[in-house]
Amino acid sequence: MLIAFSVSPLGGESDSVAEAVAEAVRVVRESGLPNETNAMFTLVEGEWDEVMAVVKKATEAVQAAAPRVSLVLKADIRPGFTGQMAAKVERVEAHLREL
Repeated sequence: MLIAFSVSPLGGESDSVAEAVAEAVRVVRESGLPNETNAMFTLVEGEWDEVMAVVKKATEAVQAAAPRVSLVLKADIRPGFTGQMAAKVERVEAHLREL
């Protein structure tokens, strides 16, 4: 399973969400699962239960800093496939090289 998720605080004392988001990213990185963070989402790859446990723990980390939390999650559930964070991009790049 490959997921893209974004979790951020709503409300609180600051307009900046970076500190709370950093705590969520720390949870993801400490999970040991393959992951990647960009300006909008964090990608995580693994089995259903382990990925969802990481999302829950990351959400709880943000919730510790804010009275309300926003979570957006998109999942590609494809049993039997691993390494898709890189493989999906490589397939697109291969098509681009053909042009």
